[in-house]
Amino acid sequence: MLTIELTGLRFHAFHGLYKEEKKIGGDYEVNVTVQHLPKKIPVQHIDDTIDYSVVYNLVNELMQKPEPLLETVASAIATKILNKFSQAEEVSVSVTKLNPPIIAFQGSVGVKCVLKKQ
Repeated sequence: MLTIELTGLRFHAFHGLYKEEKKIGGDYEVNVTVQHLPKKIPVQHIDDTIDYSVVYNLVNELMQKPEPLLETVASAIATKILNKFSQAEEVSVSVTKLNPPIIAFQGSVGVKCVLKKQ
């Protein structure tokens, strides 16, 4: 089993339940882990593994699609990655809203979705 990780991906996006979030957006951080069985070991060619630039492009595409809930965003990203790469066995995606619009709140909020191949 091999693991591909993309960490600290930053996006400005328009997810959320509140009108202000849909209008001005907010800053998000996404982390993705993909466990997979490479076609060959040792991996010496990109076709034998999962291309993390393709994973990034999928994440970027879905982060640009506004959703009311982070749960929807995280599960959509995990599902798309699992479906795109036949060798993927498990995908973990965390989406963190860095400055949520909560009065007197300091910190961040987030969700994590883990999907395994059936």
